Amino acid sequence: MRPLRVLVADDSAFNRRTITDILHQLPNVEVIAKASDGDHALQLAILEKPDLVTLDIEMPRMDGFTFLKLLMARQPTPVIVVSGRAAKLDVFRALELGALEFVVKPSAGSPQELASIREELSWKVEMVRQMREFRTLERPVTSRFRAVQADAGRPYPSDPTPRKVFVIGASTGGPPALVHLFSRLASDLPISVLVAQHMPERFTRTFAERLERLSGLRVAEAEGRALLRAGTALIGPGGFALELQGRGVTASSAVAPTSPTDRYVPSVDRLFRTAAESLGPRAVAVILTGMGDDGMRGAQAIRDAGGTVIAESEETAAIFGMPGSVIRAGLAHAELPLHLIPERIIKMAREP
Repeated sequence: MRPLRVLVADDSAFNRRTITDILHQLPNVEVIAKASDGDHALQLAILEKPDLVTLDIEMPRMDGFTFLKLLMARQPTPVIVVSGRAAKLDVFRALELGALEFVVKPSAGSPQELASIREELSWKVEMVRQMREFRTLERPVTSRFRAVQADAGRPYPSDPTPRKVFVIGASTGGPPALVHLFSRLASDLPISVLVAQHMPERFTRTFAERLERLSGLRVAEAEGRALLRAGTALIGPGGFALELQGRGVTASSAVAPTSPTDRYVPSVDRLFRTAAESLGPRAVAVILTGMGDDGMRGAQAIRDAGGTVIAESEETAAIFGMPGSVIRAGLAHAELPLHLIPERIIKMAREP
């Protein structure tokens, strides 16, 4: 197996050195070049054709956003953004421009934080190694849904009880996929949506706020316990589990501590399993892009309870691991490219 060739782009000498040192400790990984500004990084990326780029957003001569636009247009390449916690909005903008993942920027003098970043970067590099093909997907937000969101009087459905509840699971590649999906859902759909997206603490609230601005649905980060309401969506908070409690019309969302059985956080399996227990046939599971198989056991529970399972097809999934595991297990009622999933959700929402 040839080494995974990495370009490190960061204007901070400390960050370049730290990231390079971490990468050098990983098996079969080679740092082939380093760049301290965006213009040089783009030249090196086109010339050297790396398998992966680690990218700082704030760089001189060409910022990370411009770099991403030009790189994805000329030579689509997996990019992991390295960003500080204070730049959460920048992270999501970068993901929508084609970046694959992100890690939180290391700070000087914190061995514990450095060890955590080393572990996170390690598995994300391994994820890139396992990708058979890197694909980008255009995800335009239509003016119609921008107009729906801009109207402060977005109508709720007449009946506050959701006709169906869509539980969505995603990991790597999930944020831009969710933006694409949510931007096509109007406020009067008689559904409630709950999302388990693998994401660190303190990022999910910003992500929920971004979806709120782009969607017709009212979107918020889940807090405490709340009755499900049609026309709304909740994003599971990083570091916690999002689950359903109660039965039927009394079913509610609940934020709960993680448990030893949760392999990922927020856990897609736990969201799906509790949805099956609380909602039965009213539950619809949607499994989007992501590495691993989180959601497969939960999809089995949804199907066993008489609910419906939709999986993103390999055609559009940035990482086919999660939807692929559901499809291979024969659990998906429908296997759809991302751009057709909103249509299916709207159609199911309108059914009696």
